[in-house]
Amino acid sequence: MIRIILVSLFVILFLICSIPLLIVEHFIGKWNMDVKSRSSLAIVNWAFRCVLFLSGVTVTVLGEENVPQDTPVLYIGNHRSYFDIVMTYVRVPRPTGYIAKSGMLKVPLLSHWMKNLHCLFLDRTDIKQGMKTILEAVEKVKSGISVCIFPEGSRSTEPDVFLPFHGGSFKIAEKSGCPIIPMSINNASQIWEDHLPRIKKTHVVIEYGKPIYMAEMDKTEKRRISITVQETIKEMYFKNKELV
Repeated sequence: MIRIILVSLFVILFLICSIPLLIVEHFIGKWNMDVKSRSSLAIVNWAFRCVLFLSGVTVTVLGEENVPQDTPVLYIGNHRSYFDIVMTYVRVPRPTGYIAKSGMLKVPLLSHWMKNLHCLFLDRTDIKQGMKTILEAVEKVKSGISVCIFPEGSRSTEPDVFLPFHGGSFKIAEKSGCPIIPMSINNASQIWEDHLPRIKKTHVVIEYGKPIYMAEMDKTEKRRISITVQETIKEMYFKNKELV
């Protein structure tokens, strides 16, 4: 239980002590939004690295050379744990907004940091609002911000079972022209979700696949993009099971 206590205390203290930083970031944003984005990225990266250290999580990363450094991308990954966000965010080379559930807006201070990091909030029960969020994500990418989404919609609770990928997620890449980076995550649920409330020392494997460009696809390939990307992620996932 010591790890869950340490992580909880750190997160609470960070959020409280970061109030002055949020104020500073607010004024930085009025002067230069790019500086604000990158400073917020650095601050939250530090906090997430502390969370991983306190949790005893070690991560093996494969295929990181497949992530373009000079252009925003759409990360598409499988979803097993809240730690998926923590582990992948510390790897991003540029400001990146995650698409999260609208319920996260109710979390004080955390939601402010998420907004600073260009996160968008999706209400899956409201189709019209959902499309608006996707279009906002397109504009984020066009402005140079990468976007990450877990298109299963919720965390899969069954071992090695993938939920269907929602096709709307891929409109972000289609309308912005950015590359899709498939991202497989192995063993993440062993950190916390598989034995709540304890956090266990865990080894996780993350692999980034080669970029996929929808602009190079014909109409049939575009219609199958959600299946193609999920199959790519599944291939990496099952290949890497022996590494955890």
